[in-house]
Amino acid sequence: MKRKFIREAVRGLAGGKVMIIGDLMLDHYMIGSVERISPEAPVPVVRVERETSLLGGAGNVARNIVSLGGEALLISTVGTDEDGARLDRLCNKAQLNTKLIRDPARPTTKKTRIIAGTQQVVRVDQELSVPLQDAELDQLFNHLQMVLPGFPVIVLSDYGKGFICPEFMCRFMEMVAQCDPRPMVLVDPKTVNYDLYHGVDLLTPNTKEAGEGAGLPVKGQDTVIRAGRALFDRLGCRNLLVTMGGDGMALFEGPGKVTHIPTFARKVFDVTGAGDTVIATVALALASGLDLSAACTLANYAAGIVVGQVGAATATPTDVLEAVDELPEPTLTQW
Repeated sequence: MKRKFIREAVRGLAGGKVMIIGDLMLDHYMIGSVERISPEAPVPVVRVERETSLLGGAGNVARNIVSLGGEALLISTVGTDEDGARLDRLCNKAQLNTKLIRDPARPTTKKTRIIAGTQQVVRVDQELSVPLQDAELDQLFNHLQMVLPGFPVIVLSDYGKGFICPEFMCRFMEMVAQCDPRPMVLVDPKTVNYDLYHGVDLLTPNTKEAGEGAGLPVKGQDTVIRAGRALFDRLGCRNLLVTMGGDGMALFEGPGKVTHIPTFARKVFDVTGAGDTVIATVALALASGLDLSAACTLANYAAGIVVGQVGAATATPTDVLEAVDELPEPTLTQW
């Protein structure tokens, strides 16, 4: 793939529209240093020097889309608590369009990561992983009925917190099928929900998730191909993108066409949120008119940038263009 084409594709991302539906969470970071072990238990004592909060889950997907120049509509749920209010403020700060359904029966999902230097010491999760109540589901689909026709690409960001559930998927896929033109549906999957994703346009599992969905261990090219074909048989999806960390990506445009895209990471500090960056970039590129192979190539550049930063990071068009100029032209090969 030629550098000139990639540069033009990056510039063409501006203004693309993507809807993100799924599990929104608050990523809370407590960052400090360790100088001693606790006298109470054999654990490090982290002296917190600063705290920060970021949009996590589906919010991080939306944040990545906006960072790359796109327009994002985020649809999710939050509790009627202070963390929900904080997420609302973070969405406004990130310039996201939102429809956040307030559910008093569930707390806002929050993940607190305690970090010493660049090393995560522990993570504390506060959540209630249950489906939306009937009233909240009705509110959600009333809103979707109004806004769905304006979006060519929809991302379902499933973190297994209950938003993406059987009733949601049944009603959602029926609604999508009635749209003309029909939007593309991309899913960042959660293993326990694989059987909900029948007929979607693109799944983006990592190798672990692909192996769990296919029922076999994935360790190299041959097993990636076997797992991919097993997922097509199981789900009837149209395309599949298996992310393989330092080994790049395997793009299945149907079970018989597999393209390997090499990795573009220059350094790896933290893979947190890399999957969000991948699906966000692919979605925005597709919404901007690129084909799937070009979209995945751009996503690999963006992912290579964010894994070089600590925490759930984003890439900008300038970042991607610099990486395109600094790295060799990518060679895509057929497997």
